[in-house]
Amino acid sequence: MDVDVAPERLLVAPPQQDWPSYNGDYSGRRYSALDQITVANVSRLRAQWVFHSANSDSMEVTPVVVGGVMYITSANDALALDARTGRVLWHHERPITEGLVDDASAHHNRGVAVWHSRLYMETDNAHLLCLDARSGHLIWDVTYADTRLNYGATSAPLLVKDKVLVGTSGGDDGVRGFLAAYDALSGKLVWRFWTIPAPGEPGSESWKGDAYLHGGGTTWMPGTYDPELNTVYWGTSNPAPDFVGDTRPGDDLYTDCVVAVDADTGRLKWYFQFTPHDLYDYDATETPVLLDATMDGQTRQLLVEANRNGFFYILDRTNGKFLSATPFVEKLNWATGIDANGRPLLTGLKPNPQGVKICPSMDGATNWFSPSYNPATRLFYFLALEDCEMFFAAAEKQTYRPGQTYYSTGTKRIPRESAKKILLAFDVTAGKPAWRYPQTGDGDSWGGTMTTAGGLVFFGDDAEEFEAVDARTGKALWHFNTGQRMHASPMSYAVAGAQYVCIAAGSDLFSFALD
Repeated sequence: MDVDVAPERLLVAPPQQDWPSYNGDYSGRRYSALDQITVANVSRLRAQWVFHSANSDSMEVTPVVVGGVMYITSANDALALDARTGRVLWHHERPITEGLVDDASAHHNRGVAVWHSRLYMETDNAHLLCLDARSGHLIWDVTYADTRLNYGATSAPLLVKDKVLVGTSGGDDGVRGFLAAYDALSGKLVWRFWTIPAPGEPGSESWKGDAYLHGGGTTWMPGTYDPELNTVYWGTSNPAPDFVGDTRPGDDLYTDCVVAVDADTGRLKWYFQFTPHDLYDYDATETPVLLDATMDGQTRQLLVEANRNGFFYILDRTNGKFLSATPFVEKLNWATGIDANGRPLLTGLKPNPQGVKICPSMDGATNWFSPSYNPATRLFYFLALEDCEMFFAAAEKQTYRPGQTYYSTGTKRIPRESAKKILLAFDVTAGKPAWRYPQTGDGDSWGGTMTTAGGLVFFGDDAEEFEAVDARTGKALWHFNTGQRMHASPMSYAVAGAQYVCIAAGSDLFSFALD
């Protein structure tokens, strides 16, 4: 295989024939310029091939496609497939790691990054692997976090210029979060940004004594990047211990934030915190989407995010200035709104040993599954969840122990309380939802969205079906029953003049094209 993905190819936006990174391009918009599949002909979409994974029953990967070759991960394995047929071209195998904690112990992996003829992936035990994209042979292997301290990894890396950016899981397990950049050629560490500041650093007043060493704030989803501003935007997880905040007074910086850092140095430029002093596990690892739009009569460079806490945020991405926040679910009782500075107006509800009903649930009003934005419709698409749970706090102080989670304590379902998943289209310019498409199911789906120049939105619905709707109206146009729960987000690519759409469901990867 002749593979050479120059850094300039990663700057192409929106993606055309290839889908060269987790979100398609650096903006996080998951918008494909391909338009062969349209509102008029999507009913003719048929499955072309299915790839079955032997080591995962819940694939979370978004495939990367370059020059007709598809690269995927499944647990700690990486594979290259013929994107037209699904035939395996090479397979790099690595055993799963025993003895991991929490999310890492499920061995989920969301995909790869590519640079020239090299491919990069994270492993469940927080190793960064560099493989030859032509053969799958290992070039180097770097350990970037210590699993004995409860670190792990579940993300796809982000390739920016000549650096590979990686994060970790373990925010509920007492780790200290960070974002790290490694030289793509040598594998040497270039910079590391700690999301929990050390004593004496800005924001350290949030942490008593050595609590910062176990403060959470992990970086377990890929970020986005603005080449013009040379700024990387990355979401951070909840603080630890979860549900009880006595040992972490104040805002618990920089948890539940989007942090804007210099791509060359890792220096913090600005941050915005969505849920200060989080007691509800409302990670801010949802994709920070970059787009330009007209607001108040002027074109603004925006960062928009549908946050797990139930509010849709619009920020100025040049400086982090808060512009607006709009609730997008009805079941929301932890806050009454957001003030002019972007801080939540709290209701005072918080977990206790007896249990308190709080909305949204711990799963959030949305979560890590991908949103998308279509510049033609100017609509932002994502899956929302209407749900509440009983939140409980431990009566005694939680103690950090390696090999154990750091929850204090957790949530329980409410009997006879139903959950509802909704595909929601949000009008960024108008600052309000444009349409809603309620789903049939129990609210336990984890599929994301992708939108195209053909006027469509593809998504994993709540009934184990891959579905397409009209991007302007939300009208249902096509569906395919995968028979498996989806924990992944779709993408699109073209080979030999044919457009394909692809999504992972359960243990299988499905690719579709017009008949």
